[in-house]
Amino acid sequence: MRPLFFLLFLFLAGPFLSAQITDPVATEVWEPEPRVVAPGPVNGPPADAYILFDGTNTDQWEHLNGKAVAWKQEGSHLTVVKGTGDIQTKKVFGDCQLHLEWRSPLVVEDEGQGRGNSGVFLQGIYEVQILDSYNNRTYSNGQAGAIYKQHVPLVNPLRPTGEWNTYDIIFQAPRFNNDGMKVASGYITVLINGVLVQNHVEIKGTTPYIGLPQNPPHGPGPIKLQDHSNPVSFRNIWIREL
Repeated sequence: MRPLFFLLFLFLAGPFLSAQITDPVATEVWEPEPRVVAPGPVNGPPADAYILFDGTNTDQWEHLNGKAVAWKQEGSHLTVVKGTGDIQTKKVFGDCQLHLEWRSPLVVEDEGQGRGNSGVFLQGIYEVQILDSYNNRTYSNGQAGAIYKQHVPLVNPLRPTGEWNTYDIIFQAPRFNNDGMKVASGYITVLINGVLVQNHVEIKGTTPYIGLPQNPPHGPGPIKLQDHSNPVSFRNIWIREL
């Protein structure tokens, strides 16, 4: 009962105690001091970022079977080669800030889900949809910026087909206890081209094409990019561990 009594005391006495503070210094917090991080160039990696792809090589990536990346590297960007399969980072991550830029094929050969389709998966499990959604209608929880089959993006700020789009993703991973039970949900915030499209939305579980979300226990996992048979290109991929 003692903690409950103390909380009740604070609740009742709070306004009174606040009224007795007359010096603004009494509510200043000086420690800890946030560390300095050099921000880097616009859309470029900050000083504490882990570089996943800068056009130099694909050493940070592999296919799901562990083989070297067979996607096509052209200058500063990497393009999906149909049928070669998804790629994922060799390093695994938990909570993170992820930045990537992607471009749909300039030549439009299909519509709906068949047009510029790919995806970025947090921990290899939770998909933020990549799709050419510029003048291309599909189901709303499957368009660009959707948490696939879970959350519809607030708006559609995509640039015209064939132009580069920027994703900035803030990811808070779900938590599981030692018995494999989920004890805290994960959350995702997504900005496309600087526009908020997912505002700290709850991850309900896996993001399957068919069926409902599931919650198998897991720890940190890779960042995965999807081969969905469309030649989507990627560049300037970096991540900060939170």
